Amino acid sequence: MYGLEAINANNGWAISVVGVSIVFSGLVMLSLVISQLHKVLALWEDPSKIKALFKAKQSEDQSDKLQEKEIVDQAVFTESQKEVVRQFGLLIRTMEDHFSLPRLLHLAQISDLKNPHSNLNNLLETKIIIPDGSGFFTWEKETFDKAIL
Repeated sequence: MYGLEAINANNGWAISVVGVSIVFSGLVMLSLVISQLHKVLALWEDPSKIKALFKAKQSEDQSDKLQEKEIVDQAVFTESQKEVVRQFGLLIRTMEDHFSLPRLLHLAQISDLKNPHSNLNNLLETKIIIPDGSGFFTWEKETFDKAIL
């Protein structure tokens, strides 16, 4: 058996497709590395650029924190939203200091609060309800007082 019959009998077409795709992907990776090599060499020649990059990142983080603080300070609720937020506060008082959002949402639905999902989202955005880092959330009384009173 010779020629195309031998190729068909021994999976030659599949092997050749795999080989071509390996070579092509290798060439693509090589071209990407070569195209970005000038950036690595520039950092190699002037390491102070790395420090400037990290300082810029830190200043961005600080500006993000200031923007979050402004969101909390500028939180404006309508009277109906304030009433719903007060009702959420009453629900949270019946729970422990660290509570889960699904349980709070379930209690809000049982209590027939208006638009519990969107109002709970408003509380999270305005940082009245904040995560404690272990999967639970806490109620920030000071932020609540600023936003509502």
